[in-house]
Amino acid sequence: MKYLISLVVGMVVGAAAFLALLYYNPMTSQNKLSPLSVSDNKVITYNYSAVATDALVFTNDGKSTVAPYPSKVQQLWEPTVRLTDTMATVLRDSRNQPVAIGIKFSSRSESTRILNGEAIIDSAWHIYAPGQGSLFVEQRENYWGYLREIVVPAYRSSGDSWRGNWNGIITSGPGALGTARVIGGSGEFADLETDGVESLSAKAYSVKHGPVAVDGTLAVELPAPISDPTPDP
Repeated sequence: MKYLISLVVGMVVGAAAFLALLYYNPMTSQNKLSPLSVSDNKVITYNYSAVATDALVFTNDGKSTVAPYPSKVQQLWEPTVRLTDTMATVLRDSRNQPVAIGIKFSSRSESTRILNGEAIIDSAWHIYAPGQGSLFVEQRENYWGYLREIVVPAYRSSGDSWRGNWNGIITSGPGALGTARVIGGSGEFADLETDGVESLSAKAYSVKHGPVAVDGTLAVELPAPISDPTPDP
């Protein structure tokens, strides 16, 4: 019996040590500096609330922590999309003025590797800015820092919630520098091929309802126009 008890205790201690190493591993820390912060080109930003009830429409499979909004919206329960969240929201500029409508599709990725600190979501934005044009943003997002510093502490809290100040970049590709791929669709953005970075700023999270006070920012770099080197005759 004592050998069995020793075995069980050893397994428990080993599992606890493994989880602690995974949770506190400094090699899995989230990047805090945007690659666009050192760019000399113009950067436009779109701000939005990541709280479902602040969106125009938010839906998923209906079984996730974050409930669809409004309550009667069609849920994504079909096998091909049941691991997908869809949101339509108003995007605002730095002065908090509405400048665009954004539709975002986010799906859980098979490339998630928790041991490597990678909790991956594959997402796509379609943005329409009246008077300017449209943009398509393809990106891979890593939510490991968000899970480790917000969601896990919320579950460990006696109040089943988290409050604080957290800022982090969630974009992790597919660009070589960890940026999103941005393609212009129409208007001023036609033929545009550039980079983007999305980040989150969180102040409150609930185990029961999900994000309570979380804002997102999508930054898009606008390359400088290429001048014509041919001199005028």
